[in-house]
Amino acid sequence: MLLEKEDWPALSRYLEGRVIRKGRYSPRLVRLLANTYLVLSDAAAVMSLENKVAISKPWLVDANALIFGTARILGGDISGAVRFFKARKDTVKSGLKEWVCWYHGFTLLLDHQYEEAEKEFSFLARFSKDGIITGLSSFFLSENLSYLLPDIKRELLEIASFGRERTQKILPSQKHWRAEVSRLSSEIHAAAIAKYLQEASLWLY
Repeated sequence: MLLEKEDWPALSRYLEGRVIRKGRYSPRLVRLLANTYLVLSDAAAVMSLENKVAISKPWLVDANALIFGTARILGGDISGAVRFFKARKDTVKSGLKEWVCWYHGFTLLLDHQYEEAEKEFSFLARFSKDGIITGLSSFFLSENLSYLLPDIKRELLEIASFGRERTQKILPSQKHWRAEVSRLSSEIHAAAIAKYLQEASLWLY
């Protein structure tokens, strides 16, 4: 059952009682509380939760790296997000690694570190096995970084074109793209970039 907007604060208080006051730092409850804070646009509460989790069960920080990193972006701490994602590129489990690398590139772009962002996106456009990550990386190379790095514009457009072809092999149509995006829509890290997922879809197909 979907919660109404007015129900989220009550859920937040309930979860705080179980997780923080009773110290039940289970993977499910920590993830649910962190997501609830983000729905309420309370990035500071997410950071406070992360600090407590880091003391109680440090491995849960890596397990929820996309949530805790996204909180930094939504809270305006872009340089902090860059450092957070960079520190976890080689520590998170393989299932999260490519998304963590993509978010590292995205935060580098937001932080105006264009050359470093280009390295992340170029690698992912060429080698990522995930269609969404490949497509997003190629989109940013073509529509942003090729203009921000004019000296290598031609090279970036070539990589972006290659990445678009790879994406279309993994997700052959806009329908396939939308289905994959829909699957991710419940994830806060994907909801935070919904605008770019839509723009990338139009560019890809």
